[in-house]
Amino acid sequence: MKTQYHLAAQGLAAFGLAALPLAVQAQATTADNAEIVALNPMVVTATLAPRTADQTLSSVTVLDEATLRRQDPTSMTDLLRGQPGVDVTSNGSFGKTSSVFIRGTSNDQSLLMIDGIRLRSATAGGAAWQFLDPRMFQRAEIVRGPRGSLYGADAVGGVVQLFTHEAKEGGPHPRFSAGGGSFDTQRYSAGLSGSSGGTRYSFAGSHLTTDGTPVRRDGEDKGYDNTSALARIAHTFDGGAEVGMLGLRATGSSEFDSFGMPANTDFVQQVVGIYGELPLGNNWRSRLTLSESRDEQEFLYTASESRFDTRSRTARWDSTLMLGNHELVLGAEYLKDSVVTTDDYLVDSRDNAAVFAQGMLDFAPYSVQASMRYDDNESYGEELTGSLALGYDLDTRHTLRASYGTAFKAPSFNDLYYRDQWGNFGDPDLKPEKSQSFELGARGQYQAFFWDLALYQTDIDDLIDWKDQGNFTSAPEQVDSARIRGVELAGGVDVDDWTLAAALTYTDPEDRETGNRLNRRASQSLRLDLDRELGDWSVGSSWIVQSHRYEYDFTGESTRLGGFGLLNLRAGWQFAPLWSARLTVENALDKEYETTREYLNAGRAAFVSVHFGQ
Repeated sequence: MKTQYHLAAQGLAAFGLAALPLAVQAQATTADNAEIVALNPMVVTATLAPRTADQTLSSVTVLDEATLRRQDPTSMTDLLRGQPGVDVTSNGSFGKTSSVFIRGTSNDQSLLMIDGIRLRSATAGGAAWQFLDPRMFQRAEIVRGPRGSLYGADAVGGVVQLFTHEAKEGGPHPRFSAGGGSFDTQRYSAGLSGSSGGTRYSFAGSHLTTDGTPVRRDGEDKGYDNTSALARIAHTFDGGAEVGMLGLRATGSSEFDSFGMPANTDFVQQVVGIYGELPLGNNWRSRLTLSESRDEQEFLYTASESRFDTRSRTARWDSTLMLGNHELVLGAEYLKDSVVTTDDYLVDSRDNAAVFAQGMLDFAPYSVQASMRYDDNESYGEELTGSLALGYDLDTRHTLRASYGTAFKAPSFNDLYYRDQWGNFGDPDLKPEKSQSFELGARGQYQAFFWDLALYQTDIDDLIDWKDQGNFTSAPEQVDSARIRGVELAGGVDVDDWTLAAALTYTDPEDRETGNRLNRRASQSLRLDLDRELGDWSVGSSWIVQSHRYEYDFTGESTRLGGFGLLNLRAGWQFAPLWSARLTVENALDKEYETTREYLNAGRAAFVSVHFGQ
């Protein structure tokens, strides 16, 4: 263990020393405000209120519109892989089952939100990341660390929030793109946005289809198609009141392999919301949001089919009061989950009521953030979570932070109520998994450079694990605990025509009962994104390196999955006003790798596209 930490510390030190000359050069060569904004962006997910990254007292990563445009990923998991504290696994490429692990926690211990609306499967517990088209989103915020006191259940490892395209001033502004490439892949997208008077609007659509690649050795290609649509409309009245609506829907199908037999998933991912915001004075605003999210999947096998449709309806009220340099947030939330399936569940709906409060106090150079939330769920009872963060500005460029937070992961409908014909069953007496986390961090923020260092430990009790019961059946048990320790170092440079983003992660996610590393987690990760503007041309690359991981079956037997390094290349050409062409080559070295046992990811893949619009 000491050796592992020593190696991690050496890597972090080398990273910091390599970045130091860049920091000096950045301070000496530029004072561009646009670069400062890009490197110290506004973040809303961490505190429910707009704060610059250094003011959040959190470990945050923002993937802005320029990043998404340059990298032009075919999946959300490609974008998230190797980001600070983030690990990704998948059962193959192009719409195959994927999981996102934040700080060593499981896929269902972190939240996915789209424009403030939670999206997940209430039966499986986690989000279906593989069915979201990156072209439907303008930016992403990754907040690492517990956020149970703000968002309730499942925010143990962190929160990923995706933001759809906002309306542009004036207009209408059209945009579209078309392209294709390897594996007979075709991608199309179009959008229209603008504003008139106090009304803002944004509409978009996309379609992707591909023959895919084999997910097992010597297997057949497994195809995927996805059609997505977005609509956003908002109106601001003269008095400052605002109303708006959002609708995002993705539908399609994905072929996969089920015990060596061909199978198919038809899916729907959808979020819909309306809101009204009212100023109650110069320093007080109140907002009410009504929303619904759907995760619908129908599995078609050779001799059978099954359907799992889950729906979450939420009413949320937030009230924000400014008191000089201080800010107070009060809120309440009511959420109702319901499921419709072809399998037998003892209970098919449950509701959750919650109240929460947060105070953000500024006593420069000191700052304090404290929050607390009370949840009452009809299935598993009451939970109280809280957090406290302290910050100290050493000077205008350097901030120290320390935080403590608690969170819990709610048992899913599968964990509690699942029954099937083969004897697998859930346990309605399960309790939520509970966690407590400590973090120490420091950030340096310069005009064209930043670095952020975080050390943390998370202890999780009452882990729910499905274990072998004999006769090829399984059931959940709640006896495990986990301790996850880690170090993260992130940095970025935006100077002259160069853009660099770097992330180095070391994680030690240990099952305290067995001493084993948690399932499918890599312990070490490095990601470097480097881009250069050359007049009308741009070139860039992403280098992602991850260490080995282990996968365990129901009996506890392990399989070692080797580490890997991936190189992605890209180039762009602005050949006319508003017109551009892009080329991306993913896995350029044609590396064969797997993140789950016996499932292969795609080899080298090239895609070319033409784009019009801003």
